[in-house]
Amino acid sequence: MSSRENIFLVGPMGAGKTTIGRQLAEALGYQFVDSDHEIEQRTGANIPLIFDVEGEAGFRRREAAVIDELTQRTGLVLATGGGAVLDPANRTHLKTRGKVIYLAASVAKLLERTARDRNRPLLQTADPRAKLEALMAERDPLYRDVADLVVNTDRGSVRRVVKDILARLQRSPAARQGSD
Repeated sequence: MSSRENIFLVGPMGAGKTTIGRQLAEALGYQFVDSDHEIEQRTGANIPLIFDVEGEAGFRRREAAVIDELTQRTGLVLATGGGAVLDPANRTHLKTRGKVIYLAASVAKLLERTARDRNRPLLQTADPRAKLEALMAERDPLYRDVADLVVNTDRGSVRRVVKDILARLQRSPAARQGSD
């Protein structure tokens, strides 16, 4: 891994991007930013309110601007929102401005981790499992397309996942590789 190369975390809501990202940034001595939290800070509104007022399209426009700006920094671990990969420009910025790690998790584990979280507008539905399955069917190929590394977060502690990522970053070639 080159010196101060950005690391971008992609994956579904509940995969651990924020939790793992914070610890990974600390281990590397990098700055950590969560794009959703950055949007909330800049707007003074939480994500569900932005969805209510502007719709998903309005939120995605804000997200694209924040990702474009943040991916131009150096020495950054960036946790992206689960739907960030839907925008082709976001995918290009992520792929060309750093190393992308797809934090993968099973739908069962995602449901377990997000069950009580009311800050997930897309899961405020009668059937969150069906919604997560539909989101994964659409997004998993996009996550895999941008990923240099694929890391499953279903098993093991956050510390263990971070250690695995650090080891894989040390030995990964410049070419894209993916394994679960």
